[in-house]
Amino acid sequence: MDVTVSSWLVIALGILGANLPFFNEKLFAAVPLKKAAPAEQGWRKPLALRLLEMVVLYFVVGAVAFALEARIGNGFPQTWEFYAITGCLFLVLAFPGFVSRYLRKRR
Repeated sequence: MDVTVSSWLVIALGILGANLPFFNEKLFAAVPLKKAAPAEQGWRKPLALRLLEMVVLYFVVGAVAFALEARIGNGFPQTWEFYAITGCLFLVLAFPGFVSRYLRKRR
């Protein structure tokens, strides 16, 4: 796998990982959550759980990116600025999922 394919793979995983918490009601799209009360029709994940899931997925995507970088050659040391920028980028990539979940009108 060359550098270009690895870069696009990390970008695609970032988009998928940032939007995954907003497009399903399961934890990490695999673990179903229990309903709070039996009378409720559908149980919705709270925003705090979605944000926690996003943080975990940020580190998963980062680990994949680090592994791909180490496979290509030497990994470069990163400082706090790198993590601040990639964290903000991850939040920007999550914007379509947030809009579809919370800001779009349901008819």
